[in-house]
Amino acid sequence: MPGPATIAATPGPGPGPADPDPGPAPAPGPAAAPPRRPLVTIVLGTRPEAIKLAPVILAFQACVEAFRTRVVLTGQHREMVNQVMQRFGISADHDLALMAPQQTLTHITCAALEGLRQEFSSQRPDLVLVQGDTTTAFAAALAAFYAQIPVGHVEAGLRTDNLLDPFPEEANRRLISQLAQLHFAPTARAAANCRASGVVGEILTTGNTVIDALLLMADRAAPFEQQGLEPGRQRLILVTVHRRENWGERLISIGQGLLELLDRHPDVAILLPLHRNPTVREPLQALLGRHPRAFLGEPLDYDRLVAALREATLVLTDSGGLQEEAPALGKPVLVLRRTTERPEAVEAGTARLIGTDREAIVREASLLLDDPLAYQAMARAHNPFGDGHASERIVAAARAFLAVDDGRGDGRGDGRRS
Repeated sequence: MPGPATIAATPGPGPGPADPDPGPAPAPGPAAAPPRRPLVTIVLGTRPEAIKLAPVILAFQACVEAFRTRVVLTGQHREMVNQVMQRFGISADHDLALMAPQQTLTHITCAALEGLRQEFSSQRPDLVLVQGDTTTAFAAALAAFYAQIPVGHVEAGLRTDNLLDPFPEEANRRLISQLAQLHFAPTARAAANCRASGVVGEILTTGNTVIDALLLMADRAAPFEQQGLEPGRQRLILVTVHRRENWGERLISIGQGLLELLDRHPDVAILLPLHRNPTVREPLQALLGRHPRAFLGEPLDYDRLVAALREATLVLTDSGGLQEEAPALGKPVLVLRRTTERPEAVEAGTARLIGTDREAIVREASLLLDDPLAYQAMARAHNPFGDGHASERIVAAARAFLAVDDGRGDGRGDGRRS
């Protein structure tokens, strides 16, 4: 079919002496309105979300010509989130302040749903971004779905295939996957998990934003200092433990294993920042609080955590983020869980799944402390979780999804890419 005719840009004859006076030039019309910039609302509530979303927020805020960015806190955690945001120079546009004493999962979910219903009604976004598998992330995805707003899921596709381990995270991330339209998978395996889940929308392998955050903060963090710790003379083991499935007898077993490690290795010190939940704090304080080489304290600001990671010989943790962060700094990780949604780390050799049994903790940690070859095999393994550019890929995907540069004039796409 022939295309439209092309009119040559040849000049016509100019006005001659007999041409009538063309009269005054027409008055200029009103200036065209600038294109509408779509609003991206980023919702977070916990410290891990704040760490992993900080570089994403900064990347969106840097694109002021393309997006408006709004940051909403639920208040699921308080001080720990504020510390992270301050370190990255980020502030919230709105805080639901839902945190309550002895709060339950039901309270967090219901309060977040209602608060976000009001938020999305008054400041309706074009895209809502959530991160990971927290109750905040699930509630935000559900609230956006109810309002028929597209959801982008950062760190999509992690799975243990055990709905109750970890609880409630495995269920949260599966539910979010069924509500999201953009799935930002950190690894190829996570992307494959999304496809196997039959999700709707577009799946993109971006890398994990926690590596972006780590590299940003590694340039800023001062050397780690701890009163009583003797760097160069003592080997430091960084320990974090907080997961719900490890409460009770498993937590006692972890504490006993750490105590035996200290007794067996006189040159080892343990740094254990305590979660604020008394269910976690009190048993660990009772077991380890009086040992001169066990440094128990408040949760570390993120810059100090990164500095402690640089100083540490070894990491023992049930945290998901540290399984990704520590290998980026060449630190072996022993995972204090029976399952992990990050099998890439185990397969790459940067992490080892050891559970919570006292004897296993002592055996596996002692192997790395006593055998230089075993230690180097883990310390030099390739980190599979990213190159520090995940946030840039997420912004690019949002541009395409919202058709920011498609010339429509209103800066919006129809949200139907798949």
